[in-house]
Amino acid sequence: MHDLLIYNSLSNKKEVFKPIKEGYVGMYVCGPTVYSNVHLGNVRTFMSFDMVFRYFLHLGYKVRYVRNITDAGHLTDDSEEDKISTKARLEQLEPMEIVQKYTTDFHLILQKFNFLPPSIEPTATGHIVEQIKAIELILENGLAYEVNGSVYFDVLKYNEKEHYGILSKRKIEDAIENTRVLDGQSDKKNPQDFALWKKAEPEHIQRWDSPWGVGFPGWHLECTVMSTKYLGEEFDIHGGGMDLKFPHHECEIAQAQACNHRAPVKYWMHGNMLTMNGKKMAKSTGNNILPEEIFTGENDNISKPYTPSVARFFMMQAHYRSVLDFSNDAIMASEKGFGRLMDALTIVTSVKASEKSTLDVSAWKAKCYEAMNDDFNTPVLIANLFEGVKWINLLKENQESLTQEDLDLLKETMHIFI
Repeated sequence: MHDLLIYNSLSNKKEVFKPIKEGYVGMYVCGPTVYSNVHLGNVRTFMSFDMVFRYFLHLGYKVRYVRNITDAGHLTDDSEEDKISTKARLEQLEPMEIVQKYTTDFHLILQKFNFLPPSIEPTATGHIVEQIKAIELILENGLAYEVNGSVYFDVLKYNEKEHYGILSKRKIEDAIENTRVLDGQSDKKNPQDFALWKKAEPEHIQRWDSPWGVGFPGWHLECTVMSTKYLGEEFDIHGGGMDLKFPHHECEIAQAQACNHRAPVKYWMHGNMLTMNGKKMAKSTGNNILPEEIFTGENDNISKPYTPSVARFFMMQAHYRSVLDFSNDAIMASEKGFGRLMDALTIVTSVKASEKSTLDVSAWKAKCYEAMNDDFNTPVLIANLFEGVKWINLLKENQESLTQEDLDLLKETMHIFI
C-alpha cells in the first residue's frame, strides 16, 4: 500500500504522514462557538475531519481525537460583540443556558450525519485555570505584558527569535489588527499584539478572577491549552476551517512556542469553504441554509427534503481543500448518485460467483486506497466506487464474471468506503 500523504498547510505541500508515536495519532480540531445553530459550512469542516478520523481508525491507528467547545464569551470577530452574552440578553437566558441549548443542537445535527464522537470534547470554561497558568508562563518567559487588567502577547518580541507568520506566510508588518477592535486597544504596545486575557467591563456577563483582575481569556488561548493538555506539547494533526489559519492558528503556534519552546503541530490541515448558488452563505441575504432545513425541505433554496446520508455524500464529492458550492441542482444530482450506490450494494448480494474472473478486483481496490492515501481524495475514491457500480451491473447481466474470492473482495471494498 502507498504511503499516506497529507497536505501540510505549514509547508504548502503534500508530505508522507509519519506519526510522532508509531501506531498512534493525536488530532485536534477547532470546534464551534455555541451561540447559534451550527451552520452548514461548519458541518462540512467537521465532516471532513470525521472522514479523516474514520480512515485512520480503519488503517488500524489508535486515535485520540480532541474537538473543543468554545463556551466562553470570547470576542470572535472584528467587533466588540460578545456573541454568547449578546444572545443571552436577546433570549433572556443565562449564558450557560445559551451554551447548553446550542451545544445540544450541535450534537444532534452531527449525530444525524452519523459522525463518530471525538475522543475528548473539552470546553473553554472548563479550562480557565489552565489558561491562567499558561498566561503566567508566557509572562514569565518575557513574551507578554500586563496593562490595566488585560494581558497581551508581545508579537514583535516573539518575532525576534521565532517566526510569527510561519503558517499564514504573512509578514509581521502586514499583520496589523490580527485580533479585533476592542476597548482598550490603545493599551497595546503594537497593533499586532493580541489579547491573552481581557479585563471585563461591567456589562460583560462571563467573568473570572485572575491575578490581573476580573476578566476572561483571549480567543486563541483555549485551543493552545486544551490541545497540548490532551495531546502533548507536540502532536500530529491540527485541523480547522481555512478561515482560522490567521489569526487563530497563527496565534496558537506563537502561544505554544512561548510556553513550551517547541512547535506544537507536525501537520496543519485546513478545510475549504462552502458557498451557495455561487455566493458566500449569509443569513442577511437569505443565501443560507441550516442542516435541519435540508432534512425538512423548509428552505426556499431547495425543492424538496434530502436525507443526511445524501447531504453527506454531496459533501464528500468535493475534496476537503476545494471550495464546494451548494445548490438545489447539485444536491439533487447527489441524491441520484447516492441512490445508484445503494442499489449496487443491494444487487451485489444476489450476484452469483463463477469459476473465473474477467475483472481485476485487486487492482481496483488498490486504486480506492490510493485515492484516500493521496490526501484523503474522496472525489477520486467516489469515481472508483462508481466503476465498481458499473461492474456490479455487468455481473448482474452476466456480461462479466468473478470468482467467489473476487466477488467477496468487491463486496467488502464497497462496504468499507460507502
